[in-house]
Amino acid sequence: MKNIGFLSFGHWTDHPQSGTRSASDALHQAIDLAVAAEELGADGAYFRVHHFAQQYASPFPLLAAIGARTERIEIGTGVIDMRYENPLYMAEDAGAADLISRGRLQLGISRGSPEQVIDGWRHFGFEPAPGQTDADMGRAHTERLLEVLTGEGFAEPNPRPMFPNPPGLLRVEPHAPGLRDRIWWGSGSTATAQWAARLGMNLQSSTLKDDENGKPFHVQQAEQIEVYRQAWKEAGHEREPRVSVSRSIFALVDERDWSYFGRDRYSSDQVGHIDEKTRAVFGRSYAGAPDELVAKLAEDEAIAAADTLLLTVPNQLGVDYNAHVIESILKYVAPELGWR
Repeated sequence: MKNIGFLSFGHWTDHPQSGTRSASDALHQAIDLAVAAEELGADGAYFRVHHFAQQYASPFPLLAAIGARTERIEIGTGVIDMRYENPLYMAEDAGAADLISRGRLQLGISRGSPEQVIDGWRHFGFEPAPGQTDADMGRAHTERLLEVLTGEGFAEPNPRPMFPNPPGLLRVEPHAPGLRDRIWWGSGSTATAQWAARLGMNLQSSTLKDDENGKPFHVQQAEQIEVYRQAWKEAGHEREPRVSVSRSIFALVDERDWSYFGRDRYSSDQVGHIDEKTRAVFGRSYAGAPDELVAKLAEDEAIAAADTLLLTVPNQLGVDYNAHVIESILKYVAPELGWR
C-alpha cells in the first residue's frame, strides 16, 4: 500500500497553447486540482517552490487555501529552498497553514537547486556566515527551524508587555503540535540523506540525484533510501520515518494521452551536470498502456522501497486533464501493483 499524491511545479506562461496563462491561473488551478484529487481518492497535493521564476514561490497562502477547501488530503511542498527562509517567520506561516488544515501539512524543505538568478538568496537579505557556503547556510536555517517547531520557549518576555504572557520563556506562535515530525528533507545525495535521518526528518527523493556510482537512477535512489533508513535506526528515533519518491507517470488510455506522452514510452535515464561540480542522473519518465506501465513500474526499486509516490503533473494542460492523469494511475495502475 502506498500514499499516492501529485507534485506540481506551477508553471505559467502567456502563450495561446498554455492552459495556465498567469500566476493567478496557476494558484487557482492548484486549489481546484487539490480538491479534485481528494475527490478521486489521492492522498497528497504537493507543490514545488522556485524563486524568480514563473512558478509557485510563496507556498503558505496556497497551502492554507487548499487546507480550507479540503478535508482529508495531505498538503505539502517538494521543496522549499531553505537558503531563502527566515526560520522563525517560516515557523509562523507553517504553523498557521497546518492549523487551518487541521494537521495535514507535510513540509518538504531542502538546500535548494540551480536558480534563475545569481545568488538569489542575497536579494532576500541572507548571507552565509564567514567560512560557510550557501548550502551550509541552508542547513543552518533548517536546524533552527526544527528547534523552533518543537514548541519550546526561547524568547525572554518583556516585563511590561502589551498583552499578558504565559509564565516562562515564549515560543513562536501559532504553534502546530506534531508538525516537527512532518518535516521532509529533499535529498540529492547519500550524505544529505544520512544527515536528514540523524535530525529526524522524513526523506523526499526526487527525479534526480547526484550520480554517485553510475548505476541506473532507480537503483541509486533505492540505495540512498536504504542508507537513510539505516541512519535513522542508528539515530534511535522512536517513530517510523516516511520516504517519498517523485515520478512522471502517464497511463495512455485515450487519444490525448497518446498525443501528449506517447513518445515518452521510450524514455530513459539522462546524465548531466546541475552545476560545474555536480554530475547528476535524471530519472526517466514512464508512459504506456496500463499493462505496460505495470510491468515497467514493478521493476523500479526505489518506488518499491518508498511509502509515498508523488506523480509530477503537467499543470499547464489544465485541471481537468491533470485530474484525468491522476485518476488513470489510481484506477488502472495502482491496484495491479498492490498500491491500492
